[in-house]
Amino acid sequence: MKKIAVYTSGGDAPGMNSCIRAIVRGAAYHGVEVYGIVRGYNGMINGDIIPLNSQSVSNIIQRGGTILKSARSKEFLTTEGRKKAYNQLQAKGIEGLVAIGGNGTFTGAEIFYNEFKIPCVGAPGTIDNDLYGTDYTIGYDTAVNTALDAIDKIRDTADSHDRVFFIEVMGRDSGYIAIQCAIAGGAEAVMIPENLTPVSEVMETLQKGFSKAKSSSIVIVAEGDEEGNAQKVAQKIKDQMKIELDIRVTTLGHIQRGGVPTAADRILASRLGLGALEGLLRGEKNVMAGVVNNQLVYTPFHDTITKKKPVSEDLIRMVEILST
Repeated sequence: MKKIAVYTSGGDAPGMNSCIRAIVRGAAYHGVEVYGIVRGYNGMINGDIIPLNSQSVSNIIQRGGTILKSARSKEFLTTEGRKKAYNQLQAKGIEGLVAIGGNGTFTGAEIFYNEFKIPCVGAPGTIDNDLYGTDYTIGYDTAVNTALDAIDKIRDTADSHDRVFFIEVMGRDSGYIAIQCAIAGGAEAVMIPENLTPVSEVMETLQKGFSKAKSSSIVIVAEGDEEGNAQKVAQKIKDQMKIELDIRVTTLGHIQRGGVPTAADRILASRLGLGALEGLLRGEKNVMAGVVNNQLVYTPFHDTITKKKPVSEDLIRMVEILST
């Protein structure tokens, strides 16, 4: 394999640039020509493919976002769109791909391989940490620390004004960010998609706290919780609580996606980027590079896409015990 291409797709995550850098410099080390596909599958279809070298990725390891940009592509969902993408890669002589992204990115890569046989190895880039086959995903550590910084500041205000804050963090299908923020931020309760936590249970926790003279409380809500987002949960509790509470809601939103990646994310991204590249050069295909128990492993895209990565019951239990 003499020519490969790398692209980022789906939601951006801090550390993606570190991953791109590792792939490009690893390719240079192995004497492989490397291209960057700009704006993911859209760029693949439109031929927005640029040559990269070691100088191209100089001074990007500390930058958030992705220098290759990212985009969702409706056209790639069609056979015609994927055929256009294949023709563009053929015109450049590209023999293999490294995809940095999440579930949707790898779903597209698997379909593309099944149709056109261009091998692809993935690197897990998503702040949600919801991909089976790796203990941590690129961007997760930074997102947790970004959210935690905001939660610490909100805690000061909550305590000063005797308020209850409902803080919504990202996690449409995953509670990993929420559970870590709840433990590290000393939250009184957490609500995540993986664990049914009825509003009545949160109310009971809050009432217990105030009966012990707690002056403020923090409740972390993952955006995909079954009871609704933080705004809806807060309203339900406000309507049902027998005691009057000064309730506020903060949605942290997309600030969790941006920012300078932590050391942990830079190192993980570099390891996964190089692991994905070298796996591709060794003949791996239709797999995601991941780190499990500090070992580099390769998991089939099919498993990564279809298998659920559960939140540890121990972490859920910790929130309950430590909030008392």
